[in-house]
Parts: sequence; structure tokens; C-alpha cells
Amino acid sequence: MEGSSTKPIVYVVSDSVGETAELVVKAATSQFNGLGIEVRRIPFVEDEETIMEVVRLAERAHALIAFTLVIPEIRNFLVEEANKVGVETVDIIGPMLEKISVLTNETPRYEPGLIYRLDEDYFRKVEAIEFAVKYDDGRDPRGIVRADIVLIGVSRTSKTPLSQYLAHKRLKVANVPLVPEVNPPRELFQVSAKKCIGLKISPEKLNGIRAERLKALGLKEDANYANVDRIKKELAYAEGIMKRIGCPIIDVSNKAVEETANLISNMFR
Repeated sequence: MEGSSTKPIVYVVSDSVGETAELVVKAATSQFNGLGIEVRRIPFVEDEETIMEVVRLAERAHALIAFTLVIPEIRNFLVEEANKVGVETVDIIGPMLEKISVLTNETPRYEPGLIYRLDEDYFRKVEAIEFAVKYDDGRDPRGIVRADIVLIGVSRTSKTPLSQYLAHKRLKVANVPLVPEVNPPRELFQVSAKKCIGLKISPEKLNGIRAERLKALGLKEDANYANVDRIKKELAYAEGIMKRIGCPIIDVSNKAVEETANLISNMFR
């Protein structure tokens, strides 16, 4: 099929998609800038005939074979055939399987493609991510009723990244911005206060965040959006709404998104 090549070649062999092995190989080849190492992925390899063909290709091209093969018989066959003709191999997943087996005193399932199985947990996560996008920034108040969690707060209190982070924990999150000139959706006062979370922040912190945001957009930093008096007015209005709802309030002034998300997910666990 392929003849010899001046470029170094790594064949990536997998009994599944081969994505994991390819990522590992490319991460390694990135450390050898300028060598033009070619990575050729061969997925769904489950028979000896295909393995023998790959070994022949690797032999002719003086290539390396990296593989993720979970079935021991197939894995051993590849190593044996490669050894016969002097082709170097790298077992990417085998040593990890063995070490975890020793650690847990359990035998691996040896099922190719297990990581890609579309199970219920996967679909719940996808559904939650799509929900967070659909009901971001108060664009559809119907999401307030359907959500597991409703985040409320002024602009730039990390409502959107929090919604996405919590979605990966399979929680459906809607978020609603609180602006003095706009009445909050009536649905906010119709759902349980326990599923609403108010996000507050110090005026100084918010001023810095908004000023940076304006700078990134190429706008003047002294715009009303980042004006301290305007910010204090927004925060006072938002706190009034939160108290009216009677929801828990989290101060995000000095918290990373991950920290706030963990706090919230623990509340709803």
C-alpha cells in the first residue's frame, strides 16, 4: 500500500475510534518541532489480518506502532508480529489496565470502545448543556420553571460560565440578569425560592471586571457600564430582588467559577 517515506511515521492502532491514542501520540510528537512526524490512525482493528497488514506497512516505512488494544489476545498478537520483523511498538493503555487491576484487585472488562458508550449519564449531561445555552441570560423565562437551578445577579457575575459548569454536573440551569430598568420575569416569584441562587459581588471587584470587559471590546473604560455609582445602584436593586424572593445568596467577589459551582452543586446534591 504505502512505500517508504522520508518522514518519520507513527501508526496509531486501536480497537475503537483511536482518539485517545492519537492524542497521546500527538502530544508526544509536539515535543519534536520541525521533524514533520506523520501520525496515521487505524481505528476499529479487531482481527489478525489487519494487524499483520499494519505491521507490514510499519516495517516498510521503518515506522513506530502505538496502540490501544484492550483485548489481550489481539494485543499480544500485535506485539509478537511486530517483534518478528523488528518493528517498535508502544502499548498506551495496557500498562494502565494492569496497574489498575492490581490496585483494585479486579479484572478489566476488556470491551473495546467502552468510553464512547452513549449511556444515560452522557445524554443527561448533553441535555443540561443544551438547556444552559437555550435559557442563558434570561432569553426565555419559561426556562425558570423547567430549571433545576436559577441563577440571578447583575451583569458579569459569572452567571453564564457557572451555568455551563453546573451543566457538566448534569444540572439544568437557567440564568437571569437583574437590571434596574427591566422588571424581572414574573416566573422568578412563582418558583420555589430554594432553587434560586443570588450572586452578589463587591462594587470594586465588579468595576474592575467591567472595565476590563470594555477595554477588550475597544470601548472607553469610563462608560456608564463600569461607573461605580451605577454599579452600586444595580447591586442594591439586585439585592432587593433577592431578598424579595428569599433565595440563598453567594458572594462571588473572591471565588473562582469552580469554587462557586461546587458550592451550588453541594446545595442541590
